[in-house]
Amino acid sequence: MSGLDGLYQELILDHSKARDGFGLAAEEGAHATSHQKNPICGDEITLRVRVDGDVIRDVTWEGAGCSISQASASMLTGLADGLTRDAASSLIGHFREVLRSRGQLELDEDEFGDAAALSGVSKFTARVKCAMLAWVALEDALARA
Repeated sequence: MSGLDGLYQELILDHSKARDGFGLAAEEGAHATSHQKNPICGDEITLRVRVDGDVIRDVTWEGAGCSISQASASMLTGLADGLTRDAASSLIGHFREVLRSRGQLELDEDEFGDAAALSGVSKFTARVKCAMLAWVALEDALARA
């Protein structure tokens, strides 16, 4: 394992333990909730988003599952706050494209921050759904909001 791979694994473990945005916010204002489950491995997430006009103001979540699904939700929370719906949709689309690339593409650290550590997941097709779970939940919640 290269030093960078080890660093990325450590970052994923850190986010899975100290989960940003964990704990659902109260259902107030314009909001929507999405519950997603990965039946293959049992990962689950309930994500709530609050929007102010076209801008995401709050993303919170609760869930259980592997370190990849939990870290991905934590990382997404920090990225999504303050984005417009269009910017969030673009971010989710790019994330999906990279994770489906089977290791051919990598997430840009400037755009994705800590979530760039999830690029390596694309090499393991069984884990892609784990990493995508929160992102699919945000996409669904934004469609409902």
